[in-house]
Amino acid sequence: MEAIYILFAIPVFLVLIALELLVGLWLKKTNYRFNDTITNLNVGIGSQAFGLLFKVLLLGFYMVVYENFAIWHQPITLWSFLLAIVGKDFFFYWAHRWGHTVNIFWGAHIVHHQSEEYNLSVALRQSWFHGLLAFPIFIPLPLMGFDPMIFFAALAAHTLYQFWIHTRFIGKLPDWIEYIFNTPSHHRVHHAIDPKYVDKNYAGIFIIFDRMFGTFRSEEDEPTYGITKPLNSWNPTWANVHYYADMIAAMKQMKWADKLRMIVAKPGWLPSYMGGFTGAPEVDKKNYVKYDRVTKNKSLLGYILVQFVLILIGISAFMYRFDEISTFYTFVFVGAIVLSMMICGAILENKKWVFVAEYARLLLLLVMFNTFYYFWYQDWFIVMLVSSTLAFVLFNAWFTFSGLLQRRTEIKV
Repeated sequence: MEAIYILFAIPVFLVLIALELLVGLWLKKTNYRFNDTITNLNVGIGSQAFGLLFKVLLLGFYMVVYENFAIWHQPITLWSFLLAIVGKDFFFYWAHRWGHTVNIFWGAHIVHHQSEEYNLSVALRQSWFHGLLAFPIFIPLPLMGFDPMIFFAALAAHTLYQFWIHTRFIGKLPDWIEYIFNTPSHHRVHHAIDPKYVDKNYAGIFIIFDRMFGTFRSEEDEPTYGITKPLNSWNPTWANVHYYADMIAAMKQMKWADKLRMIVAKPGWLPSYMGGFTGAPEVDKKNYVKYDRVTKNKSLLGYILVQFVLILIGISAFMYRFDEISTFYTFVFVGAIVLSMMICGAILENKKWVFVAEYARLLLLLVMFNTFYYFWYQDWFIVMLVSSTLAFVLFNAWFTFSGLLQRRTEIKV
């Protein structure tokens, strides 16, 4: 169910992102950069791919609790749906709060905060693993007897609501709305790295929870977005694991008791013999420079855009046909999607190894699609063989031509 609503929501999301981009261009206040936006969307695609891998586990876990341990089973009504939304947001508040204040959770949730821009594409930049880590926090909902259909409908509504609040073009709304609901103004505060804004406004829909539990902060001056230690990479996979890599590197220098404490400590914590806790530093807004590395080769930028469109089509088809695909090919397709996104990031960053890796990826995709169609959709095998071979030749030629242009540019410089 979750995959289906996201599948239908994707074109709506993309249209709204395009509209926000056009409004920004018209107002000459665009908050979009090609490299950042493509990475946000690729991270979001990866989140959906991994979400499909985890959905059977999470749905099964919910059903076991609901069928065997629920205090009572609530009927499927509008009131139970609305109550489920409130309950979902209450537990989301705590999951989100712990996602910022406990290292093991922050290591996953940090992905959503890495962009140094603030626009609708950031809403889609979601962790590949945070949902899996945070799901147990929502156990009270099946215990209270919310039907799985109601729960996942509430989850869908909760997710869709949070999309529109990731914009800088909507100012403060009427006071009564700002008092009860999460709004773009409140959520801009949440994404800020300015010390006065850090660790504030955790609620998804009802900001009243932040007011109740002492984590509310209203927006004053323009926030600075991102994370206190910038990612400085367009690699979606690295974005999802880099914080854990930093944790492991730090833990190698710690005593055993501190290694364990590091897992549940607040981000920024270190033992006293390693310098102690370090909070968010003040932001030097005059000299603040965003990470903006990108190839200047327009042919490669066009190539990345086309690859992104194909990745998007691929994840959409994967979501639509997910229940028909074998476990083996499920993992193969997720691997292909992740590899393709990593290649896009490497091209943006001008990584030297990408000019070998991309040829290998194109060959792997050719083999993958044709073996899949040969075993599962034989009636379409010849069509896939011809079309994929033509695409293979086209992309090899395009990438080779772009690489030659890149080398000529480097030689001239």
